[in-house]
Amino acid sequence: MSSADSALSSSPRVWCFDDYVLDAARYELRSGETVIKVEPQVFDVLTLLVSNHDRFVTKEELFDSVWGGRFVGEAALTSRIKAARRALGDDGESQRYIRTVRGRGYQFVGRVRDAQTAGTPEAEPEAPIPAQHIAFTRAADGVRLAYAVSGDGPPLVKAANWMTHLSYDSESPVWRHGVREMSLRYRFVRYDERGCGLSDWDVGAFTFDDWVTDLETVVDAVGLDRFALLGVSQGGAVAVAYAARHPDHVSHLVLCGAYARGRAVRAQNEDEKRAAALDLELARVGWGRDDPAFRQVFAAQFRPDGTREDWAAFDQLQRRTTSPENAVHFLEEFGRIDVRELCAQVRCPTLVLHSRDDRRVPLRYGEELAALIPDARLVALPSNNHLLTATEPAWPMFCDEVAAFLRGP
Repeated sequence: MSSADSALSSSPRVWCFDDYVLDAARYELRSGETVIKVEPQVFDVLTLLVSNHDRFVTKEELFDSVWGGRFVGEAALTSRIKAARRALGDDGESQRYIRTVRGRGYQFVGRVRDAQTAGTPEAEPEAPIPAQHIAFTRAADGVRLAYAVSGDGPPLVKAANWMTHLSYDSESPVWRHGVREMSLRYRFVRYDERGCGLSDWDVGAFTFDDWVTDLETVVDAVGLDRFALLGVSQGGAVAVAYAARHPDHVSHLVLCGAYARGRAVRAQNEDEKRAAALDLELARVGWGRDDPAFRQVFAAQFRPDGTREDWAAFDQLQRRTTSPENAVHFLEEFGRIDVRELCAQVRCPTLVLHSRDDRRVPLRYGEELAALIPDARLVALPSNNHLLTATEPAWPMFCDEVAAFLRGP
């Protein structure tokens, strides 16, 4: 029995999504009362994807199931995927139903119901993001910092990272799912770093130490005594520095896509040095332009498996969150980050999560971070993305790992 047959034998033989019905028993794809004609191999590809919609299906599985392990070229699979998308009114740009997991396989991302629930009313829409309260405080040097508190439950503070905007994040596809999930589980505290979002933009020079003291300022403004701390990307280094300085305040430390050394510090050869310099040049030349081509280089690094819509949303986020001048300064400061000595001073339980094929910050730097922090646990996520999308399998895995870690034994 092939893996496709196995999937069908343990799953409903009829699936529904939007106006479509995929009926494996009748070997039919229908839209309303209309039967959509598709070739047998296209139907088999679609059936395997839909029956495994909770995960991505590798190319090898598709070759084994649809072609029985016979040798066929990559073009054969690509043409069947294209035909399946066309049958659903989908295409490779929008990827409304079939998402490409670049270099690895495909995932069906439509909202699937089995035949038993197809005749019942639609499921309740997802719970709304809890209302957030936005307030402002001032750092010791007078810079105004914006922070937000949303949700109930044990406190979780997120150290600020690049490209956030407190009033826009809950709408942006880049951050919305994270804000929603954390706010539904915790009293979620986040803030825009100086030079970004609703915090002051015209702040002159800023340093890594400024980012750490800004976190201290926000924690004091909210009135927290002990809390879990989350750091994403370069915010992870800020979280590490805070945890080292304030061991009595931080109960748990969660780091995702983080690193101990910035690009300029870890550059060991000319290629790495040129890549770091290219980042700066792209920001200098292209950040403020109407043409998104330069900024999309960043989008492709942060979310290589994203759709064109994901990249457009990321581009919108970049332009709304900071100025071209600040973008260059952020990148310069990120490159100089080095918290290796501070890592050894962290005393709280620490969870390090990192995408296995992260294109922006390779996994080896997450491994280095976990090795530097005493007793830290590393979890490699099945993703190419530096910032996880809402629809990829790594996202619920991330949420479950964080929930289990913060809940404790």
